Amino acid sequence: MKRLEGKVSIITGAGQGIGLATALKFAREGAIVVACDVRQAAVDETVAQCQAEGATAAGFVMDVTRREMVDAVVAQVLERFGRIDVLVNNAGITKDARLQKMTLEQFDQVIDVNLRGVFHCAQAVADTMVAQGRGVILNASSVVGIYGNFGQTNYAATKFGVIGFTKTWSRELGPKGVRVNAVAPGFIQTPILGTIPEKVIQEMEHRVPLRRLGQPDEIANAYAFLASDEASYINGAVLEVSGGMSV
Repeated sequence: MKRLEGKVSIITGAGQGIGLATALKFAREGAIVVACDVRQAAVDETVAQCQAEGATAAGFVMDVTRREMVDAVVAQVLERFGRIDVLVNNAGITKDARLQKMTLEQFDQVIDVNLRGVFHCAQAVADTMVAQGRGVILNASSVVGIYGNFGQTNYAATKFGVIGFTKTWSRELGPKGVRVNAVAPGFIQTPILGTIPEKVIQEMEHRVPLRRLGQPDEIANAYAFLASDEASYINGAVLEVSGGMSV
């Protein structure tokens, strides 16, 4: 039997990078994949790739900052599949600048997606999971949310905040059978790095004891484990997947 057999799993930001890798990993593990992203073309492509893996998959255009969209998607998932077993709060953005240069717009946009969006999605599924007596919420933090990072005041604040969400919700929802955990990736080879100069990439690699960037699949593997019954006693944890860069 596959690790996530039949588990109805909502994945936000599923159109590229870690989100796409997670959707495909879940598909291979037997999950029913609900792929959400802000771009229709990306949603369609992810759904097609999941179906090519033999999985049942559905896709929705969803902006996590708009609560009415989140609620509508959750309602449609429940209507179609009857339950929600896993939520992977992966959607996130960066708008980097030093403190003295950061605009209020840059600050607000990142807070809105990375923090408020995670709240919206978790709150939208919590009642269903509690009523089921089981469920898993997985939040995307970052090593930046543990150690901070130059030029990322807004991003670091959201990723620290997501850890606060995780610790709090694990206490609130744990007694109801719902586990909440976070994954804190290090430097991962995703489209977000496309604008970073090669010299900076090399410097990033040098900071990692394994001397390389991580791959999206390596984060997806962590999500799949935490979503599975193999992780049934893991709650309130923050799993750093960074190649040891914080050592």
